[in-house]
Amino acid sequence: MHTTNVNYQVETQNYIGHAAFPDEANFPAVIVAHAWGGRDEFADNIANKLAKLGYLGFALDMYGDGVTGTSVEENSARMQPLLDNRSQLTSRVIGAYDAVSKLSGVMTSKIAICGYCFGGLVALDLARSGVNLCGSASFHGFLHDSNLPKHKISAKVLAMHGMQDPMVGKDQLESFCSEMTKKNVDWQLHIYGQAMHSFTNPNASDPNFGTVYSEEANRRSWELLKDFLVEVFKIDEPNREY
Repeated sequence: MHTTNVNYQVETQNYIGHAAFPDEANFPAVIVAHAWGGRDEFADNIANKLAKLGYLGFALDMYGDGVTGTSVEENSARMQPLLDNRSQLTSRVIGAYDAVSKLSGVMTSKIAICGYCFGGLVALDLARSGVNLCGSASFHGFLHDSNLPKHKISAKVLAMHGMQDPMVGKDQLESFCSEMTKKNVDWQLHIYGQAMHSFTNPNASDPNFGTVYSEEANRRSWELLKDFLVEVFKIDEPNREY
């Protein structure tokens, strides 16, 4: 495995992704959409783990120039405009998808995306955009649809949710299930009964805010993702590393 930063443009803005290449010559690709803080070490490490499984792991940059936040206020100020403007959100994630498609060795017919928290919504919105995508997986992500023009979702969809997550309520769960069913998507929803928001992040430890790490939910959801990628890429077995 080797890693490098990848500069790419969406409209006139520069973005900096983190690409982790496997040792194979040709490989499927998995885009990693970061949480509200920006493309950080957590997202880069997920990309690295994916490369060890035999995929290109690509941690995208939704804010531009690799900017990351250092406080709740900064993170919210960067994320909220994209939640309010889903067209801009979609344009940025499609830009990352296009950049990945151009990387040497990527099998362009075998691209998937996974995302965390805010990135879970980013992952779902890439599927909603109608691009040629094999799979979209959301870890404790926002689930609500947008009012953008509707496209056929070709990707298989996997959503993993903590039942105690105060940021994603019953209304989002119900609307997500209804949307996926009406659009005739091959979709799954896995709920971890005692998990809260950010259950995959070892640094999440604020129950009052609703963000708490769960070792069991993290382990189970990662195993689900690995099985999901094997299925959507239609390959016998990647080089797994446990």
